Amino acid sequence: MSERTQYENPLISRYASGEMSYIFSPEHKFRLWRRLWVVLAETQRELGLPISEEQIEELKAHQDDVDYDLTEAREREVRHDVMAHIYVYGLQCPKAKRIIHLGATSAYVGDNADLIILREALELVLKRLVNVIAALKDFALRYKDLPTLSFTHFQPAQPTTVGKRACLWLQDFLMDVEEMEHRLRTLRFRGAKGTTGTQASFLALFGGDSEKVRELDRRVAEKMGFSRRFLVTGQIYPRKFDTYILGALTGIAQSAHKFSNDIRLLQHLKEIEEPFEKSQVGSSAMPYKRNPMRSERIAALSRYIISLYQNTAFTASSQWLERTLDDSANRRLALPEAFLAADAVLLLCRNVAGGLVVYPRMIERHLRKDLPFMAAEEILMEAVRRGGDRQELHKRLRRYAQEAGRKVKEGKANDFLDRVASDPAFGLTWEGLERLTDPARFVGRAPEQVEEFLREEVEPALERYRGLLGEDEGVRV
Repeated sequence: MSERTQYENPLISRYASGEMSYIFSPEHKFRLWRRLWVVLAETQRELGLPISEEQIEELKAHQDDVDYDLTEAREREVRHDVMAHIYVYGLQCPKAKRIIHLGATSAYVGDNADLIILREALELVLKRLVNVIAALKDFALRYKDLPTLSFTHFQPAQPTTVGKRACLWLQDFLMDVEEMEHRLRTLRFRGAKGTTGTQASFLALFGGDSEKVRELDRRVAEKMGFSRRFLVTGQIYPRKFDTYILGALTGIAQSAHKFSNDIRLLQHLKEIEEPFEKSQVGSSAMPYKRNPMRSERIAALSRYIISLYQNTAFTASSQWLERTLDDSANRRLALPEAFLAADAVLLLCRNVAGGLVVYPRMIERHLRKDLPFMAAEEILMEAVRRGGDRQELHKRLRRYAQEAGRKVKEGKANDFLDRVASDPAFGLTWEGLERLTDPARFVGRAPEQVEEFLREEVEPALERYRGLLGEDEGVRV
């Protein structure tokens, strides 16, 4: 059957990186299974079980030599993936055949490999995150002083700066870094727990020596790079843990979606737009269009990640007693796709953040249109200092603002300042009014806040991960 006649997952073929795709690939998973079997046998030998060095070496020699065709044929016959792999590994390692998977249950390789894969995927997502933050940090610093109209309810509000607005995006992503750090720090290994988590099979193998069973569990975890492990499990590690992982990814999706929404709004205003390449086509019908395609894709994939959280929550809540298998098919979809989507989203965010185009004149134009109204209090105070009657001046300002506002809504120019300048009651010249309506007077501490935030929070985070900074894979389509 041709590849073009079958469904292909766009997360793999179009959006996510090859690096993330490999982490969740069958090859990586099944090589981990074999590594786990080697480590189990090796550790059992260290603790006194009758396993020879020759058997260990035979297992190591074929650790990465997986015969996928034979394994798939065997699985179709026995309907059990782990047993199929044990069978084929045993054919390749006849001397070690009898000690492969000794005392273990399927979850020994399945769950432990999943936890290793989740750790690697979390580390890659963390790398993507810090590169997004680095790009936004440069943008925020470059535009920390550029005044822009702020919006609440998407209605004009007190001005801020372009850099300060970028710090709001940065802060969201920085919280995501902290959450990823927490998840990596608290990640645990299932270890060698046996069929229902009681370690009864291992206890039997070691002749009732409980301390050796404890040591087996500890050493296997340590050899696989885990300092912590679940001390109690059923047959599987708690599926509630998957919800914590997806919770971290949904946090990233929330940050990315908010960032992409803001870019789309700003692009509509023609103030800031995402990168648009020379040969890029915006619309098949309208040649002039410059659609925010990347930001829209960020939003689409982010919503998908958020929706996947429900899968892990339902799975965790519906497990029966020591385990039930209705988690398996769901996790095969939900976990990899959440990470693949998060990978794609962050690659897009890095691309957009690193190529944002700013149009200062359009930003100033919008700001100047509404700033006169916002300067009313400054005008009032200055006129009073010049001897005017506050109550009378306030009444006039209110009337001028309403009349000018009506003209703006009719598509005419804002003549609020013209009205004030021509009224001798205010005693203000055009030069004086221009000084009072300088946009920099209305942004408060925004430039200083940018500098403080970057210095005190962003730069220390980037310094921790200096080794992760660098070019990510680009946007594929």
